[in-house]
Amino acid sequence: MEIVFDAVSCNESFARVAVAAFITHLNPTLEELADIKTAVSEAVTNAIIHGYENLAGYSRHGESIPAYSIVHPGKVRMHCVLDGDMLSIEITDQGKGIEDIKKAMEPLFTTKPELDRSGMGFAFMEAFMDDLEVESTPGKGTRVHMWKKMRCGDWIGKED
Repeated sequence: MEIVFDAVSCNESFARVAVAAFITHLNPTLEELADIKTAVSEAVTNAIIHGYENLAGYSRHGESIPAYSIVHPGKVRMHCVLDGDMLSIEITDQGKGIEDIKKAMEPLFTTKPELDRSGMGFAFMEAFMDDLEVESTPGKGTRVHMWKKMRCGDWIGKED
């Protein structure tokens, strides 16, 4: 599945629902579903808020005018693949990129403390998925790649 959508905050919930629909046929547990939806939510939110600085009324210098990305939002790409029982999810933006990935992935680190950002996005992605890879080039964008082994539905088709 591949979906490309505008980098606006209302599309974060769209991405969550889309990934949930993609894996529904696997009969995931409620925990698996919640974990995947949370990880996707964090990755998409990072792309919108940090990649494109897309928040109403926010600009780089604190003016109360919309940032450029509000007037002309960027795009977020979500690509999901199910290979056997392994779910692969990529969230990609072509935003401003991350200068120091290692620092950005530290729990509680945020570049937007004035917006009450907790700095836990990457920590949640790591906690809720089995593997996480982040690639980024300043000025060109970021790719977050997450994997989760689907353990759900193991009981389906098995006889007592």
